[in-house]
Amino acid sequence: MKKKLINFKHISKSYGDNLILDDFNLYVRENEFITLLGPSGCGKTTTLRMLGGFETPDTGRILFDGEDITNKPANERKLNTVFQKYSLFPNMTIAENIAFGLKIKKKSQSYINDKIKYALKLVNLDGYENRSVDSLSGGQQQRIAIARAIVNEPEVLLLDEPLGALDLKLRQNMQYELMRLKEELGITFLYVTHDQEEALTMSDTVVVMNQGYIQQIGTPEDIYNEPENAFVADFIGHSNIMDGIMIEDRLVEILGVKVPCVDEGFGTNKPVDVVIRPEDVELNTDMKGFMEGVITSIIFKGVHYEYDVMANGYEWLVHSTQYFEVGTKVGINVIPFNIQIMHKPESSDEKAVEIDE
Repeated sequence: MKKKLINFKHISKSYGDNLILDDFNLYVRENEFITLLGPSGCGKTTTLRMLGGFETPDTGRILFDGEDITNKPANERKLNTVFQKYSLFPNMTIAENIAFGLKIKKKSQSYINDKIKYALKLVNLDGYENRSVDSLSGGQQQRIAIARAIVNEPEVLLLDEPLGALDLKLRQNMQYELMRLKEELGITFLYVTHDQEEALTMSDTVVVMNQGYIQQIGTPEDIYNEPENAFVADFIGHSNIMDGIMIEDRLVEILGVKVPCVDEGFGTNKPVDVVIRPEDVELNTDMKGFMEGVITSIIFKGVHYEYDVMANGYEWLVHSTQYFEVGTKVGINVIPFNIQIMHKPESSDEKAVEIDE
């Protein structure tokens, strides 16, 4: 088991009357790629900035390798941050940008030259030492910002939506670059994004946040396949989320129809949220299944068709490789294992996760 490198303990943070984090607890293990994922205003960037030393919590402590760094200056912490705005110096060459932190630390010129070459090779930009910042593409500038952080040999690299300014193709390429860097460097990555695909693609662990609370922590597979609540299910990918009644163990009522499921322990005749992923809905023209509907729209997505299907007063979202014309009457079926049942939260910002300290 890898050791806990970072530990947020009972952190609260407000800006005026706006509560950003409320009794926030989280630990990060050594050499982990952990992503804080959530909508704007959920507290993920504030969490990163507090770890980086750019903000101070109102209450609570931040531990780094057992040391309390809550009030430690940013330049004395064993970590570096890469922001969405790369903050490169346009009046300096690439080499001078990368060397900036090393010169402040008064490293020798030979040491600095070796580190520049090492960092540029690591980010696949060998030979760019004397280029200007303005001559680089957005993706190349992002790599230089990472190289500048790497040469300081941080134990943790903090990345605050670093791919947000890139186009789709570049963003996807950089996702794989970051995964490669993490493996080669063997350091801990703490990544902030609101992009679900980024989080699922790169992370060892995903922390889903909403309104200052952690909603779920898990592997990308756990987060996607076993969401803890309707917020997580809706935020991670697409979902059909419906009100249901848990009739008894392994039997739920959806849209007036009793449907077998695999969940137990919810009680009898209890209101629940029912989540079904679009790719788990099976359509057929034989009218087989637990419900019948009519296809109202179709969009070709490349690898599949995306359908809206009206059934029992609810518009289902369905992903299928089969083609059906608009107006086709279809049977709807979902195998019991793919029907997710979850408790209804008391409020939208209810704390969903308790962290063992």
